[in-house]
Amino acid sequence: MLIVIGSDHGGFQLKTDLKQFLAAQGHSIKDYGAFSKDPVDYPDIAFLVAQGVARGEYERGILVDTTGIASAIVANKVFGVRATPCADATTIKSSREHNDANVLCLGAALVSADHAQPLVSMWLATPFSGGRHARRVEKIRQVEEITMKQSGLHSLRG
Repeated sequence: MLIVIGSDHGGFQLKTDLKQFLAAQGHSIKDYGAFSKDPVDYPDIAFLVAQGVARGEYERGILVDTTGIASAIVANKVFGVRATPCADATTIKSSREHNDANVLCLGAALVSADHAQPLVSMWLATPFSGGRHARRVEKIRQVEEITMKQSGLHSLRG
């Protein structure tokens, strides 16, 4: 799978560990930073990752900050992105099965690398269930369309 990953300084170490883990699993990884523990602004990196997923350049995205919340807020501003902070198997499975989440947001203060690795594997392997959930995800897309029209922007979709 082609995956884009990014973090702020608070998530740098966990992101680095996950990159190695994902590469060992055979995934192709594009890293949009941070590239050290020096302070960076999470919105800059979350936006880049979300744009890459929204444009279809990457199948999924992973963002890591201290709690996963801040990056999810930014990523969800990008049309076509369904980003979710997760820290356990229940939220991981639900985010994929029910919401077709395409960006996973992890909190380095909430999950260790040993805990995050099986969660990431589960998230990548869990398919979208479709069915009644497809109707609901379509409604999310409709909300995006309405919001874009109200703001005077044009859809990225045809």
